[in-house]
Amino acid sequence: MSLLERESAGVVMTPDNIRTKHMPLLVNLGIALAALAVAAAVVFGASIGNWVLVVALGVVFYLVGLQIVAGRIEGRRAARDRMWKTLIYAACVLAILPLASVVWTLVSKGASRLDGDFFGSSMNNIGARDPDGGAYHAIIGTLEQVGIATLIAVPLGVLGAIYLVEYGRGKFATTVRFFVDVMTGIPSIVAGLFILSFWVLIVSPWFNNGTPRFSGFAASLALTVLMLPTIVRSTEEMLRLVPGPLREGAYALGVPQWKTILKVVLPTALPGIVTGVMLAVARAAGETAPVLLVAGGAASINFDPFAGGQQSLSLFVYQQAGDASRYAPARAWTAALTLVAIVLVLTIAAKLLARRTSLSK
Repeated sequence: MSLLERESAGVVMTPDNIRTKHMPLLVNLGIALAALAVAAAVVFGASIGNWVLVVALGVVFYLVGLQIVAGRIEGRRAARDRMWKTLIYAACVLAILPLASVVWTLVSKGASRLDGDFFGSSMNNIGARDPDGGAYHAIIGTLEQVGIATLIAVPLGVLGAIYLVEYGRGKFATTVRFFVDVMTGIPSIVAGLFILSFWVLIVSPWFNNGTPRFSGFAASLALTVLMLPTIVRSTEEMLRLVPGPLREGAYALGVPQWKTILKVVLPTALPGIVTGVMLAVARAAGETAPVLLVAGGAASINFDPFAGGQQSLSLFVYQQAGDASRYAPARAWTAALTLVAIVLVLTIAAKLLARRTSLSK
């Protein structure tokens, strides 16, 4: 009986009498196993690949078999819906696999040097045959350089985005947006060369008896150049997502524009702003070329970012990965794991702080 006939006969449509047949889970698993078996027979029988090709070909056979079997049990429309769901899930798994592979590689290879010596010593006076040596000096350098760069870039970037969204009109605002877009795509080596030619070779001799000096602060300036466009663009987009009636309601109550921005707009956009800031921090923490050009990369501990060369974790990884010592790769992997852990901890802390601030308001 069709839907029109049911309605004309006075039959009430309930979930029980409109539910279609559902393909059992065992049938779905059987299709998957059969697809993998056929793919393995084809690949290994013809000697054309390994298990990766088996999985890829198995997914294709599974989709074909799912379309045929589900079409006979559930109908063509339900079969198409099931096939597209499977494709979406497969795309999600394919997107997660590289990330999971990177995390597993970092943890498995970086755990070998997770000891007190690695976090409590530097590479000063460590030879090629010495298994000791750590990244304490690199951790200190990364925290100081990224911290100073964040203190400089975040206020400038947020204020610049506020100007573009709330006040910017005319050619000047258009010019600022254009240069922000251009700066977003500049290579990090260009930022390092700019700070090298400006700060290290021109400005630093004024404070060092006419002699140019590498420093962690110079690396912070280079990282600031890289962080600024990301913070400006992300903050600008978040501010534009704030509903207009929120601003209009504040203006209707007689609240000045600057206080509306401070008390209404910024708290509303704060979670998105924090996300953009942490993306910029993560990029800055992983940059190697600017630090190599303007900070030098010292092997000893240097707590003063304004005097002398300074190391960073990204530069430490680069140097240890190219070292001929058989103990260097373990140091490089552990330093990479430490860098990822630092960025992860900072991101979680910033998210929790932003969430707590927004809830308190």
